[in-house]
Amino acid sequence: MPELPEVETVRRGLAPTMEGARIVRLELRRNDLRFPFPDDFAARASGRTILSLGRRAKYLLIDLDDGSTIISHLGMSGSFRIEAGPASDVPGDFHHPRSKDEKHDHAIFHLDGPAGPSQVIYNDPRRFGFMDMAERIALDVNPFLLGLGPEPTGNELSAAYLAKRFVGKSQPLKGALLDQKNIAGLGNIYVCEALWRAHLKPTRAAASLVTKTGRPTAQMELLVASIRDVIADAIKAGGSSLRDHIKADGSLGYFQHSFSVYDREGQPCRTPGCGGTVARIVQAGRSTFYCPVCQK
Repeated sequence: MPELPEVETVRRGLAPTMEGARIVRLELRRNDLRFPFPDDFAARASGRTILSLGRRAKYLLIDLDDGSTIISHLGMSGSFRIEAGPASDVPGDFHHPRSKDEKHDHAIFHLDGPAGPSQVIYNDPRRFGFMDMAERIALDVNPFLLGLGPEPTGNELSAAYLAKRFVGKSQPLKGALLDQKNIAGLGNIYVCEALWRAHLKPTRAAASLVTKTGRPTAQMELLVASIRDVIADAIKAGGSSLRDHIKADGSLGYFQHSFSVYDREGQPCRTPGCGGTVARIVQAGRSTFYCPVCQK
């Protein structure tokens, strides 16, 4: 499933085409994806102007000029394709090719923008993605966005904040970091990478990073800095390219080549002077990669 950096790459790839454009027509080729499309979705979106594209956690937000917002999630196999004239691009960055099979084109935004007419096509072979529509002023109480924690790139995320969330928690550290109520948008890959950077074992208790007085330890401070750094590096690189999610300029991101621990089972740890070997365990049905030597 695309993680936060991949969705941010999609947002940045779509923005030049969609922002400021009018939706001449929203074409829906089926009644549902993972969930049914909202009532009168095509009629409500058609004729509207797109003010901006945003992102909350792993959700793409398309703000319209009538105060409504389209909420989109890519699911397991979703992607957006831009077509203007004979060329097409697939914004994002994944390691395996996104589908361009037209039978999986489920929603088409026919646009008229500053650069002329174009189409933004949502393609999803497995149909685990979805689109919803909500009033912008009510996004915080939308069922998909309700209760999400702070963004890993925002100022709200701090060691003091996480200490309050983790105090008394015997839950494994990795599980606590994957809990979207604690931090929004963090997924399996970047949690593994952040824990490696912070030299923290994924199975240790979350509360072990909090002092008896409820304050964050130095290890918690390092963890928060590591989370910020790994997400920033991934966004800068254009996403992890887990599924060859090609960016709008046609180039591939290469962050997958700089993974330090994820999917490197049996390979030497990249921590200078460590000498350990990357191991893989399963936590809550998800693969966890870490170094048993330098992650304590």
